[in-house]
Amino acid sequence: MVSRIVPFIEVCLALFSGFEHIVREQESLAPFTWFRLGGAAEYFAEPSTEEELAEIVRRCHEQDVPVRLLGGGSNILVSDRGVPGMVLHLSAAAFSQIEIDGCQVRAGGGAKLAHLVSTTVGVGLAGLEQLAGIPGSVGGALHGNAGTQSGDIGQWTTQAVVMTQDGTIATRTSEELRFSYRQASLDELVILTGEFTLEEADSQEVVKRMQTSWIVKKSEQPSGQQGTGAVFKDPGGITAASLIDQAGLKGHLVGGVQVSEAYPNFLLVHESGTSQNVLELIETIRQEVQERTGIELELQTEIW
Repeated sequence: MVSRIVPFIEVCLALFSGFEHIVREQESLAPFTWFRLGGAAEYFAEPSTEEELAEIVRRCHEQDVPVRLLGGGSNILVSDRGVPGMVLHLSAAAFSQIEIDGCQVRAGGGAKLAHLVSTTVGVGLAGLEQLAGIPGSVGGALHGNAGTQSGDIGQWTTQAVVMTQDGTIATRTSEELRFSYRQASLDELVILTGEFTLEEADSQEVVKRMQTSWIVKKSEQPSGQQGTGAVFKDPGGITAASLIDQAGLKGHLVGGVQVSEAYPNFLLVHESGTSQNVLELIETIRQEVQERTGIELELQTEIW
């Protein structure tokens, strides 16, 4: 008897059977990122419920299909070759709910951080106003402990509900959570919700602080988000931008990607720019900064 080799396409159809309405193949990821660069995801899904999300994750886990989560795309560089496996995007309303009960706030991981900030400020709750102007989603902000010199999201976080690589849902309590500079212990696949304990305050004062934070943050980055991206973490005591300036790299160009003259920690992508250009420019910056200053810059951007 001659054995039959099952075509690859049949395996794919079986893997995502019943989810044809939310799973797409070879979806370009460039439109979902600030850099506006990179290739396609082998599979791309936008589940509409937590149950759909869990089932897709479980199937991928059982078949050893790698899974990544795409949030706001502000700190992601996608390879020109694209991304193997499944990329999940939590764009549905089910992942973006914000609930407030007194000083307790619960926000979906897919909610925009800006929406969470404005919502809490609007009801006279203080704490998150210092995050005004920081892009991305709540889940991304928790994963990278987003913050400013005034504080970070971690100091107000009391609990998080996550989904692991095998689709299991778990709760991380305040005793389990660890936050440090631009880092958190929340390294699971998906942050479904974050819970925060904020403080009651005079609404007008909180609004003023939010506006000040927003103005300061916007003054530190190029206007708009098309074809730009911040690259390095500030090493502490000094900014990455000032180190890049000291290395004489403002305006430095590799292919179609350039170091911003006004905001040296941002790279500007011109029409001919590629992800490979970004990678080459990153390496040049790291080498020059280390040679000139002795400081090794750490990436803020996640490379896919």
